[in-house]
Amino acid sequence: MPPKRFDQARPFVVLGLVLAGWLVVPVVLKTFLRASFFEFQAPLTLSASYARDLQEYWSLRLHTNDELIQAGRDLGRLTASYEDKVQENASLRDEIARLEAQLRLPSFGEFRAEPARVVRRDFSGWWQQIVIRKGANFGIPVGAPVIFAGGVVGRVLEVHAYTAVVELISDPNVRLAGVVEGDDRPVSFQGGNNPTFGPAQGVIEFVPLDIYASATAPKTLLTSGLGGVFPPGLVIGQITQVEPGADGLFKTGEVRLDPRLSSLNEVTVLVPVNPE
Repeated sequence: MPPKRFDQARPFVVLGLVLAGWLVVPVVLKTFLRASFFEFQAPLTLSASYARDLQEYWSLRLHTNDELIQAGRDLGRLTASYEDKVQENASLRDEIARLEAQLRLPSFGEFRAEPARVVRRDFSGWWQQIVIRKGANFGIPVGAPVIFAGGVVGRVLEVHAYTAVVELISDPNVRLAGVVEGDDRPVSFQGGNNPTFGPAQGVIEFVPLDIYASATAPKTLLTSGLGGVFPPGLVIGQITQVEPGADGLFKTGEVRLDPRLSSLNEVTVLVPVNPE
């Protein structure tokens, strides 16, 4: 090969050698290097997140007094509404405890709610993930469910010292059992192949033939509680289409996920009180 052509091909040769060397590296060493690199860049990610919070604080300081007064009134009405919901929730919990005692039923597993700030998002075509600003320092375990006001966000995929990676329910690797609202027969939900800037969607399988849904008359898909990860009754999304499957025994369909998944700032991790 002439020297000029060799010089042009040198970067590709070096890249090929690096890739070949990486393939023969033991898996344990790869995992260690990946975790070390994540911990190394974590302070930069956290610093950027705190800087954004500080920028938002000073931007709010520029609002006029009238705007702040109006915001305070809105916040007061919202707080009053939440206080009513808290009282209603407490009475419902007491009723559930009374019925469990009467029927001698075992109590459902309880969770500790741990709010966390979102510091980074990754919505590439291969995976859909977010990074939150809490990790092992707050006792967050791998596999813990993550929720927000609109329902299910995903589950904790990786836990590091001060951060954690959350795998969104829009990721194709996520599968969970759900139920159609008003029906107790389980169906299978899986994240879809979502485009980078498109709306988040998922697919469902094993839908009973007598269930119908469309874009104009959607059905709500809820978690069933099967599998032991997500508690029952959480909103997954809206079923916008169902059609008979190839076997003719069940239907398959599409689920429209909450569009707020792509712009979350705060989430809540449900940490099991009794992990066993």
